[in-house]
Amino acid sequence: MGSMRTLRSLGAHFRNLLTAGLAALVLSACASSGDASTPRRVLQRAAPPWSHGWSQGAVFYEIFVRSFADSDGDGIGDLRGLISKLDYLNDGDPATTTDLGVTALWLMPVFASPSYHGYDTTDYEHINPAYGTDEDFTTLCEEAHRRGIRIIVDFVINHSGSGHPWFQSSASSPTSPYRDWYLWRPDNPGWRQPWNTYTGSETWHRNQADGQYFYGVFWGGMPDLNYTTRAVRDEVKRLASLWLARGVDGFRLDATRYLIETGGGPGQQDTPETHAFLKELAAHVRGAKPQATLVAENWTDTPIIATYFGSTATIPEGDEMPMNFNFPLAERILEAARTGSSVGIAAKYAEMAALYPRGVNDAPFLTNHDMVRLATQLGTIPGRLRSAASILLTVPGAPFLYYGEEVGIQNGGSGGGDELKRTPMPWDATPGGGFTTGTPWFPFAPGRDTANVAVQTGDPASLLSRYRSLIHVRNASEALRTGEIKVLTPSSGSSPLLAFLRVSAGERVLVVHNVGDGVGVTQATLVFDASGFETLFADTGVYPPTGSSGSWSVGMPPRTTGIWRLR
Repeated sequence: MGSMRTLRSLGAHFRNLLTAGLAALVLSACASSGDASTPRRVLQRAAPPWSHGWSQGAVFYEIFVRSFADSDGDGIGDLRGLISKLDYLNDGDPATTTDLGVTALWLMPVFASPSYHGYDTTDYEHINPAYGTDEDFTTLCEEAHRRGIRIIVDFVINHSGSGHPWFQSSASSPTSPYRDWYLWRPDNPGWRQPWNTYTGSETWHRNQADGQYFYGVFWGGMPDLNYTTRAVRDEVKRLASLWLARGVDGFRLDATRYLIETGGGPGQQDTPETHAFLKELAAHVRGAKPQATLVAENWTDTPIIATYFGSTATIPEGDEMPMNFNFPLAERILEAARTGSSVGIAAKYAEMAALYPRGVNDAPFLTNHDMVRLATQLGTIPGRLRSAASILLTVPGAPFLYYGEEVGIQNGGSGGGDELKRTPMPWDATPGGGFTTGTPWFPFAPGRDTANVAVQTGDPASLLSRYRSLIHVRNASEALRTGEIKVLTPSSGSSPLLAFLRVSAGERVLVVHNVGDGVGVTQATLVFDASGFETLFADTGVYPPTGSSGSWSVGMPPRTTGIWRLR
């Protein structure tokens, strides 16, 4: 079986010649030779615009399959286990409120890989056997779609694993047909990782077979693919089409800032050549399945993130990445939850309004698999966790939840180890945690006697109940799902109240959060036109604004939220 897969992988670029003619009438920004900076015109059909209205305001849930649910007792989560938990995520009935209500899933790497995390792919065409079979994945897509849940998968295309047959061939000889699928040179130029060019690890690694050096920005076990080679670009596009045909609804693209390097230091990130390839890939995805979406990981500042949407002149949601994770906004939300002042969020939205192309779909979140868990960062303080969740689920875009955030999972211990951020999901407080009948692949995080699904399900005051309520309110409101934002809170000074309007063509909604811990009610005067209010969500002690003639007084107890539809 392994040899057959190797032959199939080594022959894949010849099949690309047959599939390349199916792409659309666009300008290719990269040459057919090894030079990505030499443009040429390619006669292709025009790619259609995005047609993924489902992603506008969708609520995504990030899942590490290994840690979510184990169906066979081996201690490792798998696809069948995930299928068994789909009704927890969304039972497909909008009238029920016992499910979480998420409308899309992001699966961390599920392709074949030798590591626990999966970011060193060795076979892009097949599911990791530890998680199940290709047929299990097909069943997952069918069952998810039946419930109205879309699925995107991690597509790790900046690099492969060093065990991938492409790299094994490339490293075997300078004359290998796969030699230029990776970057090689005879010496080590001493480049450091671009996020820390002074003390970061070196990015060129010695090949023991011939003494040459290959490039891997993260480490030697994950050599970077060479996108100046046409065959590499075509193969990645072929693989995207393959999984779109198998039922996925899009991809989360890992490490997109680092795809094409032009030199050391800043030449290792955010290059024009990287942007050119992302436009090429996006056009291909739109041509293969315009209902699909893409979300990119560009862990950087707002001005740079804004460039990754590309142009909206001809493609309304951006001709590059239609969604980009909003790392700076995540920092501001957590800062507000910790400090009790919301002005940093208001200032961030002012900056985004100035820099983001109008009409693009934001991807806000709180934490992800690379970060210390939210509950640990916020000191497991319930009010802070409620504030962070409430803000995330009421701002524009498609919010992403990290599995277990809804019950307050803590980090698995002290230190920065990634496994500590990706511990098994605590469904209950039994020895196996409802996760497995065997021994979990990694110990549960502390605090699961109260941070588990079973104990919080029946408690209307629990964090899980809050997530469920707010997601269902969001799903039922056009303005909260797809409306624009008008921030009413000042962007300087200090204010515990975060107030904003969400406005769509058919609805206006007022949202007010008090992120402070002060004693008593905080009052504020808000200016907007309305003739009355319909309560969509209100914590205890929160009442509709009072006043008239466009000037309204609102009073909010500490750590509370109010959401009203305006008449």
